[in-house]
Amino acid sequence: MEKIKMSTPIVEMDGDEMTRLIWKWIKEILIEPFVDLKTEYYDLGLVNREKTKDQVTIDSANAAKKYGVAVKCATITPNAQRVEEYNLSKMWKSPNGTIRAILDGTVFRAPIMVDGIVPYIPTWTQPIVIARHAYGDIYKNVEGYVKKGGKAKLVLEDEDGTREIEVFDYSKSAGVVMGMHNVDASISSFARACFNYALDSKKDLWFAAKDTISKIYDHRFKDIFNEIYENEYKTKFEEAKIEYFYTLIDDAVARIVRSNGGMIWACKNYDGDVMSDMVATAFGSLAMMSSVLVSPDGNYEYEAAHGTVTRHYYKYLKGEATSTNPVATIYAWSGALRKRGQLDGIVELQEFANKLEKATIKTIEDGYMTGDLAALYKGDKEVHKLLTEDFLKKIASNI
Repeated sequence: MEKIKMSTPIVEMDGDEMTRLIWKWIKEILIEPFVDLKTEYYDLGLVNREKTKDQVTIDSANAAKKYGVAVKCATITPNAQRVEEYNLSKMWKSPNGTIRAILDGTVFRAPIMVDGIVPYIPTWTQPIVIARHAYGDIYKNVEGYVKKGGKAKLVLEDEDGTREIEVFDYSKSAGVVMGMHNVDASISSFARACFNYALDSKKDLWFAAKDTISKIYDHRFKDIFNEIYENEYKTKFEEAKIEYFYTLIDDAVARIVRSNGGMIWACKNYDGDVMSDMVATAFGSLAMMSSVLVSPDGNYEYEAAHGTVTRHYYKYLKGEATSTNPVATIYAWSGALRKRGQLDGIVELQEFANKLEKATIKTIEDGYMTGDLAALYKGDKEVHKLLTEDFLKKIASNI
């Protein structure tokens, strides 16, 4: 069979640990036999990030802006233990945070639903899409330790002059302080991305924050969403018979749990990080969640929504068999290939991406799956628990 040709490369961002191995196997088993794969490769493994002083992460994000489509493997965000383990010169920031700050935009995460895998919340009969703002907040924070007797102040300088706001007086105890920011332009892009996605998918849109406590910061998000909705989208939503509303984040959590699903839940950056993991796990597995960053200038970065599966990687290094679920990473590749095909007008590439996803779902629904799904399966097929490479080979046979 002649391989499908590509005209423009996808930006390929390699990663760490078990997902780095799965990344290689997916390319070798599922993609390269069928596609004449063209990528511009960046190694975002922690060793190379240390070697380049994290310049490789910045370069990969700028390449994504150049080519329009990127696909990213899971990467390590180092903590103190990782600094020692990898002998790092500093505790490098989250590569996802760096990339998202450069690309801006919104991350849309949706569960990959399969017959026979029943959500932990049985009323969730429809997928819940998390729309996560991908700029600023805690991921671009500045922070410090303040000794006892010190003070922390917020200094604001603009055309109205200089104002000082006392954050806290540490006269009785030492402590920590953190400063965060966001910008109107990014919040507006986030809002429009959410409204457009809701119209495209014909789903209700919920936006949740905590404006009752954060009366300026979170309230700014609420006001921008409301202004854009009233001026640009209200009539379109009414014509599409879908709804937009704002609610507090704690109210949203309670209502989501009692719901049947089927909505888009828009969250600020940190809220979306946490809630997307909650939703993914409740639907069955963190490895069954697709994720795409959509930037306001039309760039796309596809990734898995989970980490590097450290525990399985350590087992692999000991020579032990692993049954790690690669589905989210497969969907990162299929999403990037489909979008590349759409932008370049290559129908065969779009069709291949669709077939890759259908073959993945069919493999699971036929009873062939990794260990995490085997423990959840409630279908009527005989379950065959497969090692990761064998699972990928079974998918390849179904393509």
